[in-house]
Amino acid sequence: MKSFPRYLIILGAIGLLAGMPAVSWSGEGGLSADNIESFRTALDIDARGRVVFNAVTNNDINKLALNRELINQHNDHFNHKLDVGGITDQKSSGRCWLFASLNVLRPIVMKKHDLKDFEFSQNYLAFWDKLEKANCFLEYMIVFRDRDPLDRELQLYLESPFGDGGYWSYAQALIAKYGAVPKEIMPETNSSGKTGTMNRVISRRLRQGAAVLRRMHSEGQSVTALRGEKEKILGEIYGMLAVNLGEPPTEFRWRYEASDSTISTEKRYTPQSFYKEFVGVDLAEYVTIFNNPLKPYEKHYSCALSRDMYDGEDFHYVNMEMSVLKELALKALLAGEVVTFSCDVGKDQDRKRGIMAMEIFDYGALFDSDLDMTKEDRARYFESSSNHMMALIGVDTADGRAVKWLVENSWGDDDGAKGYWTMYDDWFDMYVYDVVIRREHVPERILKVFEEEPVILPAWDPMSRMIR
Repeated sequence: MKSFPRYLIILGAIGLLAGMPAVSWSGEGGLSADNIESFRTALDIDARGRVVFNAVTNNDINKLALNRELINQHNDHFNHKLDVGGITDQKSSGRCWLFASLNVLRPIVMKKHDLKDFEFSQNYLAFWDKLEKANCFLEYMIVFRDRDPLDRELQLYLESPFGDGGYWSYAQALIAKYGAVPKEIMPETNSSGKTGTMNRVISRRLRQGAAVLRRMHSEGQSVTALRGEKEKILGEIYGMLAVNLGEPPTEFRWRYEASDSTISTEKRYTPQSFYKEFVGVDLAEYVTIFNNPLKPYEKHYSCALSRDMYDGEDFHYVNMEMSVLKELALKALLAGEVVTFSCDVGKDQDRKRGIMAMEIFDYGALFDSDLDMTKEDRARYFESSSNHMMALIGVDTADGRAVKWLVENSWGDDDGAKGYWTMYDDWFDMYVYDVVIRREHVPERILKVFEEEPVILPAWDPMSRMIR
């Protein structure tokens, strides 16, 4: 009988105790000396291979794989372009969803009040998003108080209790509850633009709080007592956020300068009255149309545990074929409306030039390997997921069809073409996952799908994990 190392036997026992099949090793499938020898024999670097070896070992791979033919054919002309103001900068934070959502509203406000420029305070809404996320985390710790420490949903929350990420629906809910303020009323701070340390410290306090809440429950204390402890922790976190981000105003005085240099009369606002009176956009009129290649189309889906407010809604969408997303995005842009969207920003994009195009880096040719994957396979096997939100502000069309799309990013004006990006239509097909569209541009048959009871996707579903 083959003898297994003690640690393998222990791991197998743990698997059985957890209700999972124990891992078994037959000795087959390992990397053998014969395998290695066959790899060495097959390599046989010829003269061209030696050139590739020398180039790759001495240079940046992206510079070598850059598709010069595509670059030479590129242009930044767009026959439909919206005036949106200047580029915003999320800096070293994961607040792209908040910047992109507010960038949909900026041109509406500028046009409505004839402003030279305008920017919302992203920091104001980020403060409330953080406090809501902290409450949501702690409340779920109370809800999950009886669960095994290895419970999958509990583990997902413990892994990421306080991230920056979010979605359009977060902005909708935050503005509905807390309103909005101009940027100068609650400007950026060091921590708002560089959230890493703040997030780590508060995440530690939240995890510590989770341990305390679960211990209190194991000692037989009531849910009322647990919620009392939760409020104590949230009070501390409110103070930590205020030190890092500043304390949000409850009211403020503000005036503005119009394009003709006229100065408005100063008025007193609350954040809620400012949004209602000065902005006045009904965010409930916007819906999310998704392209999830792993699920049937023309269905309503909801992502479990995807909310940032415990008393809010989980992220939900209607799933449609990509052609529908592009049709609706084009329709909204031609109507003069900015369209926010989510995508996989880390693939096939040249950050220096601001170009998103399939095969802009020809890694397959460089390494003599077939790297093609379908969108479905990329999503299913975690090669691609939605990880960034931006805004469409223009399109270049030919024969009524989009050739390329103009993108407003929130990485400042040092990246891309002074902060703007050109997204070619093939990149849209592969890496865009959703668009947020005003209802009046969406066919009635799609709107009716939103009225259906949604299919609940688990929090670990490949297309749900992006929300967390």
